[in-house]
Amino acid sequence: MGSIHRLIETHGRDGALALVSDEERPLIDIAAAVQAAENGKLGITYAGFCQTALPHRQLPDDQHWERPGHKVKLVIQPGVIEDRNGVTRRIGVPYGSRARMILLYLQTRAIQTGNPEVELGGSMHDWLKRMDIPICGKAYRDVEDQAARLSACHLTFFTDADGGRRQSKESIVADAIQLRRPDDRQGTLFTETVRLSDSFFKALREHPVPVAEEALKAISGKSMALDVYIWLAYRLHSLDKPTPITWAALHGQFGAGYALVRQFKTKFIPNLKYAMAAYPDARVEESGEGLILHPSRPPINERVVARIA
Repeated sequence: MGSIHRLIETHGRDGALALVSDEERPLIDIAAAVQAAENGKLGITYAGFCQTALPHRQLPDDQHWERPGHKVKLVIQPGVIEDRNGVTRRIGVPYGSRARMILLYLQTRAIQTGNPEVELGGSMHDWLKRMDIPICGKAYRDVEDQAARLSACHLTFFTDADGGRRQSKESIVADAIQLRRPDDRQGTLFTETVRLSDSFFKALREHPVPVAEEALKAISGKSMALDVYIWLAYRLHSLDKPTPITWAALHGQFGAGYALVRQFKTKFIPNLKYAMAAYPDARVEESGEGLILHPSRPPINERVVARIA
């Protein structure tokens, strides 16, 4: 993947586009956008989400979600919401790229401000626009739906610690996430802030993982690519030697919905390429048995990270 970035450095974006296949052109666009970024802005996610993740597709409303990772397992129970007429209904677990981007926003703002109470309203709208997520039509309805799912679900991380199994179970947020539409004047119907639950905020402050905002923007519509990018951001800079990861292990972490490893590989490899295009310093190679991860520089400059430490 380093060849993609070298092509851009040598020939520029337009020159690189002329030298690659149609299949590789989206990779050039992603890599060029990330390399051209000058703002150095970062996003933050909890380390637990670097090792496991939300589902990619919608599940039945009464179905819970389980996903294992390295020494961690995520379990999400669906919740119940009440509409403005007082009617309650079950709502399924959050899924897809929109849910991931909402979570990234909430976590980033909480760490930046040092406060579990996170502003929504204009601040979140501005961030969604920066991430090229429309704030109207179907895209905004999708954001509202995923916000409701995140509000209602109950999330448990089971982690291995000190030879035993530890769990942390609580809602991600303590209040419902209700988003103000840009043209809505009935402000009393909407909350302007949302508060992360105490246990989730504590875990986030103890185990934050910085990622590059421009990278998130470049792959914001690709849920598996987001998961892979966040995983690489967490793993690569902490390695001290090349580390093999088998296809079976990758399937276990990222392959929900794919019964066979070979089916999973056909989906995973393109998303790995998207993630690496968004992470120029990532050093990963494919082997017959899986991947080999090499020690790599983190995606965010340490001086930028120090600003919020």
